[in-house]
Amino acid sequence: MLMTPGLAFFYGGMVRSKSVLNMLMMNFIALGVVGVLWVLYGYSFAFGNDAFGGLVGNLDNVGLEGTIGAVSGTAPTPEDPAGHQYPVLAFVMFQLMFAIITVALISGAIADRTKFWAWTIFAGLWATIVYFPVAHWVFAFSSSDGSVVGGWIANQLKALDFAGGTAVHINAGAAALALVIVLGKRTGWPRETGRPHNVPFVLLGASLLWFGWYGFNAGSALGANQTAAVAFTTTTVATAAAVIGWLLVEQIKYGKPTTLGAASGAVAGLVAITPAAGFVSPLGALAIGVIAGVLCALAVSLKFKFGFDDSLDVVGVHLVGGLVGTLLVGLFSTTSVNSAGADGLFYGGGFAQLGKQAVAAGAVLAYSFVVTLILGFLIKVTIGFRASKEDEVSGVDEALHAESAYDFGGLGGGGGSSNSVKPTGAHSAASLEESKA
Repeated sequence: MLMTPGLAFFYGGMVRSKSVLNMLMMNFIALGVVGVLWVLYGYSFAFGNDAFGGLVGNLDNVGLEGTIGAVSGTAPTPEDPAGHQYPVLAFVMFQLMFAIITVALISGAIADRTKFWAWTIFAGLWATIVYFPVAHWVFAFSSSDGSVVGGWIANQLKALDFAGGTAVHINAGAAALALVIVLGKRTGWPRETGRPHNVPFVLLGASLLWFGWYGFNAGSALGANQTAAVAFTTTTVATAAAVIGWLLVEQIKYGKPTTLGAASGAVAGLVAITPAAGFVSPLGALAIGVIAGVLCALAVSLKFKFGFDDSLDVVGVHLVGGLVGTLLVGLFSTTSVNSAGADGLFYGGGFAQLGKQAVAAGAVLAYSFVVTLILGFLIKVTIGFRASKEDEVSGVDEALHAESAYDFGGLGGGGGSSNSVKPTGAHSAASLEESKA
């Protein structure tokens, strides 16, 4: 819950002052739309008993039918007198937050130029057709007695994803790339799209994300246990290492470490450790973090080389970071940390787990990209997805929401309202220098 407004501030600080409210709203509305759909049918599609080939859950839990009063987990036995059971409804609400943040993540790629209600409709459709089924693939586990059948990635393929590297980050990153293609470049990109208007907002948002991520990762242990402690630790150290990795790239390439880079490096580390958090050692987490920080810092400049306007580097951070983390599970996972995991290449497991990780990553990426491309084009040709050029230039806050974030009085605009300044893009000196090239 904390992560979504944290993401809103993280993204909101990076856009112009005259489009910050729209960015905040695109994140905030995810709470409303996905929250309603989750109760109506989303949870059932994601975690209901499998309806077809490990692809989607059935309708048994529509309206959260059968969840009130139910418990899940391990019942007490003579061998394990304590057991570990928790209310199903608590799990329902925990997983809702994953669904919300995944939708919200996509919004940063299309900042400054998107119609609010078109985005809202897209959010509901994408959650229904993409996120809910993919969550079933990755997060829905079959019961040991066979009474409950889950998704194909978790149970047939047996790829490891502790807290959403595939279902959340690769999923959102691939969707972001598809929408960028559908909407096209911002007017004046890359030279005249404005500076980030509030860098302290960015660091505040990143800090809230880092804190909230402990619920995301450690909470995925579903108990206050050793696995949760491992995930808490690995999340911290990977993120710390990623900050350093990103800043070193900036220093070497551009001669200056930036605040935006530090915030972005933290998010890159959080993204990459997510699938691995409960399966790797602290040293493995350090390696994953620094690799992700370096590779994501390098990846954000690819949009200038390939000419796609990913406004806030969702592709460079979430898609690339998600791929890095998911694949590195196949190298660094070890059963000495979690017996429910597997031994990766560096722990004597060979290439088997790495292959499984690659199949899972590729399947989610392809499905999300193709379906999002279709959804995006359908919205574009029906109600229109992009704000008009006039609204984009003058500011989507006033045009779409009849509000402005700041009252400058007689000072005249200020902040990021000028379109004449050169951009830092989204994430640090890398975007600034590449945009000059």
